[in-house]
Amino acid sequence: MCGLAGALALSNSRSNEELARIGNAMGNAIRHRGPDDDAEWTDAEAGLVLAFRRLAIVDLSAAARQPMTSYGERFVILFNGEIYNFRDIRRELEAQGLTFEGHSDTRVLLEALASWGPDKTLSKLVGMFAFALWDRRERTLLLARDRLGIKPMYWGRQGSFTFFGSELKALRAHPDFVPRIDRTSVEQLVRFNYVPGPESIYRDIRQLEPGTYVTIDRDGGARHVRYWDAFELASSAFGRRAALSPEVAEEALAEILEDAIERRMIADVPLGVLLSGGIDSSLVAAIMQARSAKPIKTFSIGFADDEFNEAGHAKAIAAHLGTDHHEQILSPEDALAVVPELPSIYCEPFADSSQIPTHLVSQMARRHVTVALSGDGGDEVFAGYNRYLAAHSIRPRLAQLPAAIRHLAAWMMRRTPGELMDRIAVLLPKSRRPSQIGDKARKLADLFDADDTKTFHRRVTQFWSGAPSFVIGAPGEDRGPAAFDRDVTGATVVETMQLVDLLTYLPGDILTKVDRASMSVGLEARVPLLDHRIIEFSWTLPESLKIRDGQSKWLLRRVLDRHVPRHLTERPKAGFAVPLGTWLRGPLRDWAEDLLSAESLRDIGLFDAAPVREKWVRHLSGRDQAHYDLWSVLMTQAWARAWPSQDS
Repeated sequence: MCGLAGALALSNSRSNEELARIGNAMGNAIRHRGPDDDAEWTDAEAGLVLAFRRLAIVDLSAAARQPMTSYGERFVILFNGEIYNFRDIRRELEAQGLTFEGHSDTRVLLEALASWGPDKTLSKLVGMFAFALWDRRERTLLLARDRLGIKPMYWGRQGSFTFFGSELKALRAHPDFVPRIDRTSVEQLVRFNYVPGPESIYRDIRQLEPGTYVTIDRDGGARHVRYWDAFELASSAFGRRAALSPEVAEEALAEILEDAIERRMIADVPLGVLLSGGIDSSLVAAIMQARSAKPIKTFSIGFADDEFNEAGHAKAIAAHLGTDHHEQILSPEDALAVVPELPSIYCEPFADSSQIPTHLVSQMARRHVTVALSGDGGDEVFAGYNRYLAAHSIRPRLAQLPAAIRHLAAWMMRRTPGELMDRIAVLLPKSRRPSQIGDKARKLADLFDADDTKTFHRRVTQFWSGAPSFVIGAPGEDRGPAAFDRDVTGATVVETMQLVDLLTYLPGDILTKVDRASMSVGLEARVPLLDHRIIEFSWTLPESLKIRDGQSKWLLRRVLDRHVPRHLTERPKAGFAVPLGTWLRGPLRDWAEDLLSAESLRDIGLFDAAPVREKWVRHLSGRDQAHYDLWSVLMTQAWARAWPSQDS
């Protein structure tokens, strides 16, 4: 896990020394991603500079240093990530007569690319990665990204320059880069709380799409190749589903999970698990502990507010598994201290408020380990979100009701203050009480109000109901990523929603959050449930093995039952939330008021002040639980102050 950056000029007048200084600045902008080593590689004749910052995980010796040149000296690579089956690939290459120095996966990846080319190599890889490969003979640059988008890669062209890097901060450090905000991306951010790929917050700069690579030739032309197409692979799998019994499916899933987790335990540095106490992270911790000769290290955080405190559940799981558990209960002051740092942690505005606890648990883990496994991805792959349960069970019943009744019920739910719902929920037994009932009611209103499931899915994954036309200079179109409009042959409604989330919400929100939060403190986060073999296997399973008897992730729970008693994991889904609404009306009020003042909104120039101010006033009065809507504006305002652009 590292940071990479570079630039390629169609025409160049700079010397190698000047290019090296530029590369050094680009690399230093993302030094947090790789604090252990640094290096640049230049070719003034080609107008190329490559910069690398290393977080040493596998092969800590100089043999693994980057930028790395192939044995034949034709190729130079920058590689961020891990290849978990590199030993298997190395054996194949050795059978062809290759000999290796050191034991790094970078060397194996580079020599595989040199021997087999990108298509064959990428088809073999099990891992998370983003890499840049320079072909010295053909003068071409290849940029590639893993199948799910676990590792980031930004790239784009301005004038005669092609820029690329792990984070936009690195691009900004180049003297010829011009940061110009894309107003449509701001509009999408307000809707989704993240900038959906393949766009970025800057005009001319894109996120390389997951499962693709692009080759940039000496004239600046770009050729895109999709080497892993989730829609096509899922459609193919749905069309050839075998009638597996629950017992056979459980055994097959357990075997793949165990292999995926065991491969992610390969490291030459200490590693542990980020344990929330939920199904996914508990399963990762359980299998990891079963394959470890000594107690693994587990990490969890909690809040003093009982509604948001999941630490007790994690502690009970850790005690049952016998892990070396580390827990931290955070005061509001601990969490709030992170808020001013968020614009520097995220290279573009990002507004999932669980970024706060994710950063804090990463920070705590980094004091003990360099690598941490997490349970991210289980919800998308095994139908864990409440919206899937709603689409599976509630939506068909609602379809039988007259539209007028459904719309009236939705109107009433939206008119009822969220705080009132929260107070009413206190009357329920704690074991059956959903957390954050006010927020869930808003999503339930969307379910009642939507006339079809696709509309429901779009609404429940969006914020600021209706088109956010208050973004100045944006088109104001109520749209989302292209994946929302694609249908999948043979898929159920829930499966279509899962696939769309896998291609949009997962890389845009979840994986972005985990990557930036963990890498900001030099921690490598590994996500075994997103092994592409697990995902492809899940597509062969009928929906009845994912949702059954009103329970999500049914088959995954069966595997977990082998390791952890059901009573330790049975509870309503909570997520990784913070008391954001309370904070904005309390300790964060002055900070928010400054950013949302009419003067600040006017000076930054991205938002029309009137609707933002109206929502802010309603939130302060308790009439509207608008904290998630407002958080996207606050994060954009704070980011724009920290990273001035030419048009803001």
